[in-house]
Amino acid sequence: MWGIQRTRNGDCNGSEASEEPEIVVNIGGVKQVLYGDVLNRYPDTRLAELVACSLKSSDEISSLCDDYDPDTGEFYFDRDPDAFKCIIELYYYGEIHMKRGICPICFMKEMEFWKIDSDFLDDCCKCHLNEVEDELAEIAEKVKTILVDREGDPSAAGWQRFQMCLWRLMEKPESSLPARTIAIVSFLFILVSSVVMCVGTLPDLQVEDSEGNLTENPTLEVIETVCIGWFTIEYILRLISSPNKIKFVLAFMNIIDFMAIMPFFVVLILTSFGTGVMELANVQQAVQALRIMRIARIFKLARHSAGLQTLTSALKSSFKELGLLLMYMGVGVFLFSALGYTMEQSHPETLFTSIPQSFWWAVITMTTVGYGDVYPKTTLGRCNAAISFLCGVIAIALPIHPIINNFVLFYNKQQVLETAAKHEIELMELRSGEGELEAAPGAHKHVCGAGVWDSAMRSCHSDTSVPLLKDPRGGAGIQTPSMDTSFESTAEATEYLIS
Repeated sequence: MWGIQRTRNGDCNGSEASEEPEIVVNIGGVKQVLYGDVLNRYPDTRLAELVACSLKSSDEISSLCDDYDPDTGEFYFDRDPDAFKCIIELYYYGEIHMKRGICPICFMKEMEFWKIDSDFLDDCCKCHLNEVEDELAEIAEKVKTILVDREGDPSAAGWQRFQMCLWRLMEKPESSLPARTIAIVSFLFILVSSVVMCVGTLPDLQVEDSEGNLTENPTLEVIETVCIGWFTIEYILRLISSPNKIKFVLAFMNIIDFMAIMPFFVVLILTSFGTGVMELANVQQAVQALRIMRIARIFKLARHSAGLQTLTSALKSSFKELGLLLMYMGVGVFLFSALGYTMEQSHPETLFTSIPQSFWWAVITMTTVGYGDVYPKTTLGRCNAAISFLCGVIAIALPIHPIINNFVLFYNKQQVLETAAKHEIELMELRSGEGELEAAPGAHKHVCGAGVWDSAMRSCHSDTSVPLLKDPRGGAGIQTPSMDTSFESTAEATEYLIS
């Protein structure tokens, strides 16, 4: 038997504790003796209702507990005893703390069963609960996406169904074998185009035109044209099949795709105007600038690499650390360049002619590059250079750990969400095929914010499980969401998740 020690003079009226009624509860096989004066501190809870059970009928008592032994006066509850340890803290301390390892979503269901408001939950535990709700919302979004990719929207017809099939084909490599083949072909075209762009700058492969100027090899131009044609067709098909055209056009990766194909057509249009237009100096500079923009196509690889996408997300979440790095470097560059200029003025052959010119020396020194084109010649200048070098190493090293940590967290979270989403779909398929999922209490797979694990559920109550998607018939089966389904808030997504 476990419990929290009760003070003898717990009654505000001064009566002895032994005069108060004792309530014996059995929570999942664990006995606990509770006292009426303690439970009556929160009269609206289920435990407080047990105090006056002697005046209630057997039907009323049965509605409060799972079983009742009138001989011993013991109330039986088929609930989680670990969660009840946290619940009982409310009557002694006035607030509830969730213990480590307890699922927050299931714990909220326990609080609902014991008729305890969520306001009594401590603030730190509420933050944990919000994090879990956000993760469940992300899992629901992934489940919705996978189901739509696999089965499509049942309400769609005609052009919408064709649009969805084309979108899955061009945007979802994991949806089918043809989609995976198209993704691989697109990946190869990106590599070939990038290699051709680099190789085309080799003088040995370039040819002379009628005026003796070096131009790109015709064979490489043909390969470049074929690659641009593929990129153009791919972009147009993705744009046509996109459910939200404006969101598609404004997406960062789609802007990269557009920038990768736009220079080719601009140069083609300028060339069609004739040699007179191309001989203009401004036009030639614009053409060169547009050709340089072709390097943007290398970023198209991010669409086919989960690692690059995770790195981008990690950098976005590390703006604060990157901002601190830039601030440290900016202050250091200004300080050490000014000191270097001042200390080197006494040398007749000084290379520090001005403070702005010294910025270059400070940057390459603090970043440990050290080209050697600008260097101090006095003793004080060299001491200043040594200090700037050490400060630069420290400034660069400081934000590295948070950025790496964010990358690992994002990558692990992505893997957990994908695994949890696939697991939920497997469970829904079992429920749909069998009518209901019949699993032993000790082998129940449970999805809970931090990941997927085998939870030895001591409580076999049906409301302690967390089915993610609701069956329209009222059970826990597969419900294919439409592409228009969206979650306006975390609470809405969690409500969609939890039955």
